[in-house]
Formats: sequence, C-alpha cells, structure tokens
Amino acid sequence: MSENRHQLLKHVTLIAISVPFLTPFLWLLITSLRSDDLIFSNKLWPLLTSIEWRHYPQAFQSVPFGRYVLNTLFLCAVNVMGAMLSCSLIAYGFAKIQFPGRNILFMLMIATMILPAQVTMIPLFILFSKLGWYGGYLPLIVPHFFGSAFFIFLLRQFYLTIPQEISDAARIDGCSEWGIWWRIMLPLVKPALATVALFTFLGTWNDFTGPLIYINDQSKYTLAYGLQQFLGAYGSQWGRLMAASVVFTLPVILLFFLLQKVFIKGVVTTGLKG
Repeated sequence: MSENRHQLLKHVTLIAISVPFLTPFLWLLITSLRSDDLIFSNKLWPLLTSIEWRHYPQAFQSVPFGRYVLNTLFLCAVNVMGAMLSCSLIAYGFAKIQFPGRNILFMLMIATMILPAQVTMIPLFILFSKLGWYGGYLPLIVPHFFGSAFFIFLLRQFYLTIPQEISDAARIDGCSEWGIWWRIMLPLVKPALATVALFTFLGTWNDFTGPLIYINDQSKYTLAYGLQQFLGAYGSQWGRLMAASVVFTLPVILLFFLLQKVFIKGVVTTGLKG
C-alpha cells in the first residue's frame, strides 16, 4: 500500500511540474479553436459549448502549408538518413579502429563544437554559391552527410560500451570493417541512432535560418519559413496563426512521445561501460 502511495505521489508531483510547460501549448490549442470575437477571452465555457474548426482549413487555404509540410518532411527524411549513416560510420572509426593520430583528430573534431554557427555562415554561403547550389536544397542536405561533431561523440561513446571482443571475433571470421559496422555494430547502437535521428529531425523541422538564407522560391519553402511568411501576411488573424502553429508543433510532440523510451535509453546508456 505504501508503494502505491509513493507511486501516486510521484505521478502527481510530475504532473504538477509539467503544467507550466504544457500551458503555452494548451493556450495555443485553445486559441486555435476559439471564434475570432472570443480569442482574447479568459473564459473557457465558450470553448466547451462551441468549438471553431474553421481556422485550420482557412490557414491551409491562405498559404500552401501542405506543400511546406511535404518539403519539410523530405528534408527531414534525407537529413536523418545522412546524419545516421555518416555519424555512425565516423564514430565507428574513432571507437573501434586503431590508426595513427586518432585521438588528435578526435579532439580537433570536438574542438569544432566551440565555433558558433555565425562564424561559418558567410564562408559556407560563399562556398555553396560558387558551387551553384543557391536556391536549392543541397546546402540544407549535404552538410548532414559529412557528420556532426556532437552526434559523432555521442555514437563513439556508445560504441565504446560494446566489447572489443565482438569486433575481433568478426575480423577473425574474415568480416571486413564495412561488414562489422553494417552488420554487427549498427544493430547494437539502435538507441543512440534513434537519439541522433530525433535530434536531426527536430533540428531540420525547426530550422528557419537555413531556408531563409538559401531558399528563394516559395514552392520550396519549409514549414518554419512558411510560418514566418504567414505571420507577416496574416499576423492580425490570430485564429489562423494559432491553427498553423498547432500544425507546426504537433508532429514534434507526437514524435517525441513515440520515441521517448528509445531516446532516453540512448542518452542514459551513452558512455557507460559494461
């Protein structure tokens, strides 16, 4: 009985702590379902008696949000695949392959994390412009296929938890390094890969600066950039704006709830030996 009370108290405490964090999203959702004359009302009873769904179709009719969603999902899918493949391969090399200067190269790679994005923004823009990539998706995609220092570090620490004997046994059996990475290591680091995928998805989904700099065609706008354009054109129509914001926010929340167990496992077990 005391154990049940302890569990009940723990859940009540967690729910109470989560309320301040849920309040902005609840306000966003409630505002998107109110009529225009009740948007700034602090009473809940009008919402309970009449729910206004018209803001959602109006938002999608005002700007091509459907196209923006497809563009964003395309970028998310490609970037997630690129980040998982490149970071897992590089991390495997740093963790399981002995070569001269490995530790020095790893430290140099980690040192790049101290560089703010503003420092590399202009050089990258000049490089991509000279390559003829301005106006397309390549500047938003290609960097993910060259690895990320944080994700490489995360995966390397996870690789180090895997006994070296597994790799040595595979080499004795004649398996190549590519085969060890693809057939043995990748299935063992699924929790860490899920963490990389989730972070990459969130970063791409919420990215506003990248499309702002490189995309100049409205048909290629992402959802974050399109939402900003919607705000500039329909900023006074709060119902439509809140409906568009709910559409922008909801997939991220659902994704986290679907992957939260794998995500937490990937973070908690990173760096633990055994």
